[in-house]
Amino acid sequence: MKSTTPLIRKILKILFVYDEEARLNLFETFPRLRSFFANRRHFALIRSFGDLAFTLLIIAGLFGPQEPERNAMLFVSWGIWWTGIVLSWFFVGRMWCGFCPFPGVGRLLQRLGLYRPKLPPRSISKYCAYAATALFALIVWAEAVFHMKHSPLATAFLLLTILFGATLLATLYKGQAWCRHFCPLGKIIGSAATLSILEFRADLEKCRGCQTFACKRGKGNIPGCPVYLGAYAARNNLICLVCGHCIPLCDRDSPGLFLRHPLKELVINKGRHLTCTYIIPFLLASQIARFIQEKTSWYQGFKSALFHSEALAFSFLLAFLFALALFVIRLGAELFTIYEDELFGRFSPMVPVLVPLAFTGELVYRLEYLLHEIGNFGPTLGKQLGLSSLEALSFRVPEAFIHYLLLGITALGLLGALYTAHLLAFREFEGLVPRKNFFAILALASLVSAVYFYFVRIY
Repeated sequence: MKSTTPLIRKILKILFVYDEEARLNLFETFPRLRSFFANRRHFALIRSFGDLAFTLLIIAGLFGPQEPERNAMLFVSWGIWWTGIVLSWFFVGRMWCGFCPFPGVGRLLQRLGLYRPKLPPRSISKYCAYAATALFALIVWAEAVFHMKHSPLATAFLLLTILFGATLLATLYKGQAWCRHFCPLGKIIGSAATLSILEFRADLEKCRGCQTFACKRGKGNIPGCPVYLGAYAARNNLICLVCGHCIPLCDRDSPGLFLRHPLKELVINKGRHLTCTYIIPFLLASQIARFIQEKTSWYQGFKSALFHSEALAFSFLLAFLFALALFVIRLGAELFTIYEDELFGRFSPMVPVLVPLAFTGELVYRLEYLLHEIGNFGPTLGKQLGLSSLEALSFRVPEAFIHYLLLGITALGLLGALYTAHLLAFREFEGLVPRKNFFAILALASLVSAVYFYFVRIY
């Protein structure tokens, strides 16, 4: 017990005391963890399980009962699966993408040689952030308009549509072009993973002098990085899938998995990347739009004024809130007084301030559904499978527990936002942000969080 005390103290210090340089190489501390990543069979087994579960979900959605109370695939898809993905953002970054079932068919076709062995053109890299944001908008719009959480068929069609996109890109380009450039879920996860306590990075000193770049190009019959990155080029959590594919390819033992302070990347990058600039405000807008749609009475009157059209009402609401979120980001940048640098280029300092709120907002939205529906999972599965014994397993999570849990998570998001603003104003931009502007930034972040507190209160 005594031997582990210094390690525990070091871990707690890294997580709770901000220091850009402080981090812990988990591969060196826990060698078995590195062995797990290096052995590709482990990932193959997990992916195979995911592919099987994914297939069963689609079959259940297409051919199972269409009544929500008789089809458990809805709770598995929107409750367990998506909530689990959101939780993974904070703890393991984009590691979910290393296990994702969507590229499964594409990988199979590539192994059979049924694809074009070419890299995507640069134009795709240039415009993919806009395309991914548009696809995300389409998914959110479809989820809300078609009430997918209550429609097994619509949910199955959504999964099939994403599967089709991933498979099509796999036949056109080698590797996982869909995951790198177009996957809307990947862009969301990548943006939120900037808040992760883990980062996968190479030791650039060990990489110095490397001539093979095997981690990116591959070696022998082993293909390289599935998203054309390579360990040496992983500078942030936006793209790297944390799949460990590069570990057995590197003969210099360079890749490492590091524990870090969760705000480190937000502060360093300052909202510089185009992906975050659009995904984060849209994520915020979509959450508030869904809260309004599901939790307010005036939304129904608004919909009635638009010919009772769910599509029109939600579209207008989503567009308005997205524009409002962009305005908040622009106003925040003006309050910081610095959003462009000769070496760093343009950046959006208000974006990293809003990332903790976007993460906790999505978690609150998904957890609310999970906790309210988990007690019905046994009875629903029992009705679907004809097992009366499962129908008796009904229970309810206490409303007070749900209420205070969601309030606590929202409060953590606000604390993360305020602390990020503090680090940017007094460390990164020391002496450049007037004190009155700093308090205005805190007020702006608090105003956004107040919207979340309001909707949590009325749950």
